[in-house]
Amino acid sequence: MLPSLKAAFVLLSLLQLVSPKPVKVAYFKQDLQEIIHHIRQLNSRPQVPCNDTRVAQVAFTDQKLPEKELLCQAATALRKVTKCKTDYQGIIINLQSLHRETTCSLSNEDEIYLRDFLPELGNFTQGLNRHLARSAAQ
Repeated sequence: MLPSLKAAFVLLSLLQLVSPKPVKVAYFKQDLQEIIHHIRQLNSRPQVPCNDTRVAQVAFTDQKLPEKELLCQAATALRKVTKCKTDYQGIIINLQSLHRETTCSLSNEDEIYLRDFLPELGNFTQGLNRHLARSAAQ
């Protein structure tokens, strides 16, 4: 077991050395793209599943909050959608892998319909994706 673990570590280290962009960034970008893809799939349906469900509003435009906090809040808001859980499970899993936090602060004072929440989340993740692409190009 130990030799294979060492080999895996060496391989990962070599991959990070020869890779033009760090492995973490590649996984982050992949998760973002999967979220964007899921949202597009849901929006392409005649009706967004559970579109009249109200979820906590996430302040995606708040420049003071770190991106990971906003990703955590989005995952927390979507986890509360219980009726259509399977429709949103892929987005939730990818959001959780991006922020890796166990808890975050999310106020339930302001709520928004799910049909309005998804485009906001999509715009936010597309913005993160573009930001990563610009950073990688520099």
